[in-house]
Amino acid sequence: MKRAICATLLACCPATFGAAWADTYPSKVVRIVTAAAGGGSDFASRLIAAPLSASLGQQVIVDNRGLLAADIAAKAAPDGYTLLLSGPTLWLLPFMRDNVATDARDFAPITMATQTVNILVVHPALPVGSVNALVSLAKAKPGALNFATSGTGNSVHIAGELFKAMSGCDIVRINYKGASQALTDLAAGQTQLMFGVPGSVMPHVKSGRLRALAVTSANPSPLAPGLPTVAAAVPGYESVSYLAILAPSGAPAAIVTRLHQEIARVLNQAGVREKFMAASIETLGSSPETTAALIKAESARMGKVIKAANIRAD
Repeated sequence: MKRAICATLLACCPATFGAAWADTYPSKVVRIVTAAAGGGSDFASRLIAAPLSASLGQQVIVDNRGLLAADIAAKAAPDGYTLLLSGPTLWLLPFMRDNVATDARDFAPITMATQTVNILVVHPALPVGSVNALVSLAKAKPGALNFATSGTGNSVHIAGELFKAMSGCDIVRINYKGASQALTDLAAGQTQLMFGVPGSVMPHVKSGRLRALAVTSANPSPLAPGLPTVAAAVPGYESVSYLAILAPSGAPAAIVTRLHQEIARVLNQAGVREKFMAASIETLGSSPETTAALIKAESARMGKVIKAANIRAD
């Protein structure tokens, strides 16, 4: 009911009402709805919430709602007091599951807050020192190499499927329930390669148990200094995992703009950037327009990969 009333008022006089609302915003607690406690989105939400509270002059709390986070946020009043912090699942799940109740169309993008890359690592016994050499070996021995994943439909999995599609390599997926077991078997030589997250794979690289070949971002990443990109060998390749902050659809443009400005300011604080970098995450702070365009582009690009690989969420 609250949401319907808000939407009606905005429809009647959007510019005047939105501007007046923004003048007094925020006048109460703002909540960031996100997934379960302890995960990457929870970590990011908490790093942002504390300095954002100081910036807005109102308390910002993190509301962990697990798998229901997007549904709960989408049904909230579009008044700027309920936000959602979510990763690619929001815009990619419709490609992996039928009859999804909530997706990116139910939200107004505020900012793309962070991004993280994957790192292509191989077992040291594999006789390759570059992506080009890996592609040549895989093509010479179709179906002989395998890559480890730590779940279905996540960045580790999709990065591997994108590599297969764009490089033309026939490599076999070996799926594990978690990253720990996947990395243990990779380090033991039970599998040959993996597109892992920096925080998980770099300790193994530094110890010599794995060899890093490249990063999955379009450009070299500060998260893995000195590593080339997969795209240098496979033109056009890019696989990056984002976290976006959004408001329920219908939120006043003036409030969306205010929130973007304040959140971007927070993300640009040296102390906040350093904490994210220590967790192998880069801060962004893109505009609402850029964020919307990026979500649209990622949906189209990765949606094709998901459909071609027949990736289905559990």
